[in-house]
Amino acid sequence: MAVNPVQLMKLRERFRIFQGQHPRMAPFLKDVGEHGFREGAVVEVKVTTPEGKEYITNMRVTRDDVETAQILHDLTAEK
Repeated sequence: MAVNPVQLMKLRERFRIFQGQHPRMAPFLKDVGEHGFREGAVVEVKVTTPEGKEYITNMRVTRDDVETAQILHDLTAEK
C-alpha cells in the first residue's frame, strides 16, 4: 500500500486541528495507547446525538487491532 504524501500532510493537519478543538483527547489517547490498548482490553464507544439518541458499541481488542493502531501511530507521528 503506497502512502500519498499529500494525503498524509492533510491528515496531520486534521489531527492538529482536532487537538486544538479537543485538548483533553490527545493526553487521554496517549495514556490509553501506552497503558490500556492491548490484547484483551475492551473498548466501548457511546455517541449521543443532539436529539438525545444514543449509539453504543464495544469490541475486545485483538493482536491485529494493536498492530493496526501501531501502524496508524507510526504514520502520523511527528518525525
